[in-house]
Amino acid sequence: MKERVEEALKKIRPALEADGGGIELVDIVDGVVQVRLQGACQGCPGAQMTLKMGVEKVLKEQVPEVKSVESV
Repeated sequence: MKERVEEALKKIRPALEADGGGIELVDIVDGVVQVRLQGACQGCPGAQMTLKMGVEKVLKEQVPEVKSVESV
């Protein structure tokens, strides 16, 4: 599952990098993907929305076992 999540994140990274940010996979625990937002994404007011409406949506589509995504 971890490999499939990484592959999905590779598709998301260019959009985040275009805005000066990034994302790192930290761990997956019981279907909950833990990520660390980097660069401009850290502390960005829209980061939580990006995480839920963007990252989580794509990951659930690509890897159905994903239950949710959280920033750590």
